[in-house]
Amino acid sequence: MDSSFDPDSPATGGGIFGLSHSPEEAEVVLIPVPWEATTSYGKGTAEGPEAILAASRQVDLADPETGGAYRHGLAMLPVEDRIRTLGREARRTAEPVVAVGGAESGDAALSLAVRQVNSMGQELNEWVETTARTWLGRGKLVGVVGGDHSVPFGLIRALAETHPGLGILHLDAHADLRDAYMGFAWSHASIMHNVITRLPGVSRIVQVGLRDVGERERSLIDREPERLRAHFSADLDHRRFEGKTWKALVDEIVGELPEEVYLSFDIDGLDPKLCPHTGTPVPGGLDFPEVVYLVGAVARSGRRIVGLDLVEVAPDPTGADEYDANVGARLLYKMIGFALQSRTGA
Repeated sequence: MDSSFDPDSPATGGGIFGLSHSPEEAEVVLIPVPWEATTSYGKGTAEGPEAILAASRQVDLADPETGGAYRHGLAMLPVEDRIRTLGREARRTAEPVVAVGGAESGDAALSLAVRQVNSMGQELNEWVETTARTWLGRGKLVGVVGGDHSVPFGLIRALAETHPGLGILHLDAHADLRDAYMGFAWSHASIMHNVITRLPGVSRIVQVGLRDVGERERSLIDREPERLRAHFSADLDHRRFEGKTWKALVDEIVGELPEEVYLSFDIDGLDPKLCPHTGTPVPGGLDFPEVVYLVGAVARSGRRIVGLDLVEVAPDPTGADEYDANVGARLLYKMIGFALQSRTGA
């Protein structure tokens, strides 16, 4: 880092958190993925990466919990025009299917649209994986900034191969265990189903904050008790109401994770007062300090955070405020800081 850099000055760098690190010199490399092909309710998460980038320049860098993560070098790659274009094409192709709730009718045009979207989703996965492997191979901590929750699959696949036995800490209002939701194999509602069925290198997914879960998802959780551990918000809330501390609950959650951990955070795992414009807000959920304490506990436990994603941040479509992106940027900085602590022991 330039010795003249003043972290207390107004942000002047064009990069994430107002920094000017190149990806080559940064220890942390973020892959922005402006994609929301299969979202089925609210829209806007494709604008999440650029909204977080803009809001991140208002984050003070000397975080009291994680220290000066900025000193390690943080960089977000530029959004690739090809991926932005592919995402828009996939969204246009998916919209007629989403509008009728799927292609189960056997309509030939809808079935073709599903196949096309699935092919484009596969192309995206391969691009994310190839990009991630490039930077992982250079020793970087790599994260994905979405976009909808389908986008980190390529990064998770790359890490599952290089870190067999990997565990995922999954914060979300939804289990995302649906099999090809509406026929879309790479649906935002299917990311954890795809991980659990396609990536044997992932030993366990520990889900926290679940509030909306389907019958088949619940059955899958019940059938896979070793690989799927679900912590429903209602259960966590009831135990706290009855006197259990958040620390005690966090200790149980963290204790279920293996030694190497990937953080996958859908912003709607938070109370929707913190992310009112996310695509599928659900009442309840975790507050910001609770999530920060949970992530910090992973680092304090001696476990190593090897990768991360933050998804489903959608800016206010009217442009009236940056609140969702502001919360997302601050959560991202905390996640990065704790991940770096877990790598260095600092």
